[in-house]
Amino acid sequence: MTKKSRRSAEKPGAAGFLLVDKPPGWTSHDVVDAARRWLGTRRVGHLGTLDPLATGVLPLAIRAATKLAPYMTDSRKFYIGSIELGVETDTLDAEGQVLRRYEGALPEKGAVEKALSSFRGEIEQVPPMYSAVKQSGVPLHRLAREGKHVERAPKKVRIDRIELVSYRAPLVGLRVECSPGTYVRTLADDLGKRLGCGAHLRNLRRLRSGPFVLDAAMTPEQLADATETGNIEQYLIPAVDALGLAIVQLGPEEARRVKHGCEVGASARLAAGGRVAALEPNGELLAVMEVLPGRRLKPLRVLQSVAPPD
Repeated sequence: MTKKSRRSAEKPGAAGFLLVDKPPGWTSHDVVDAARRWLGTRRVGHLGTLDPLATGVLPLAIRAATKLAPYMTDSRKFYIGSIELGVETDTLDAEGQVLRRYEGALPEKGAVEKALSSFRGEIEQVPPMYSAVKQSGVPLHRLAREGKHVERAPKKVRIDRIELVSYRAPLVGLRVECSPGTYVRTLADDLGKRLGCGAHLRNLRRLRSGPFVLDAAMTPEQLADATETGNIEQYLIPAVDALGLAIVQLGPEEARRVKHGCEVGASARLAAGGRVAALEPNGELLAVMEVLPGRRLKPLRVLQSVAPPD
């Protein structure tokens, strides 16, 4: 079957974001596959991987909304979880094989708080071997399962907030607010090294991902039931609501030009260099546009484009 015939066989429907409360044991790709069945479309992508051990809000971009991830204004992640001191594992979390156990006395609460505070701000992390990061086109987790260990370049991430919420040795309860791409598993391992006793991530729950909050998420069981009753699309969050951009309403001629990739004028004064969400006359999101000097709007991403005119 050709790509064209696959697209034509897809069930038509709305674009937007679906929030899933990922259960433990599911991979993020498992959730994507389930959503493809629920919504009858292959055009589904997730916004930020959650490990199988982790639970919580996993935003899914549906249909044309898959084009919008680079334009989300808020991409911070909020987690709550626990770290077990004294035990190191190969995956850096509770699903892995134990590598080492620390036999000495575990640190006092004050030492744990001090060590946690040292991670605030911009730090460097080495991606774990058991991760989806690719090395020469091969996912690291595949190499790890083959018993291979390769050098990984550190990357910069940002920890905006990290605080101790409980400590009953060996368990450290913490809350973390961080940039996308941060591995809380690596944070746990680095904490164990800093304290000299080793550690791994015991559990993790994502409370928020960018503008999407856990309270608005549905379980897979709830979404499967909504599919059976034909109500699942009522749970889609409109893309324009999630973008967090100023809104510009286009007229019919302006919308036609934007669909052809052309610049249009802006009726209101907007700050040059900013971005706006441009709506069609019927109120549907048409494009993300950049504000140029001279009250001009340039399309950055058009959701419903057409071939350029001759």
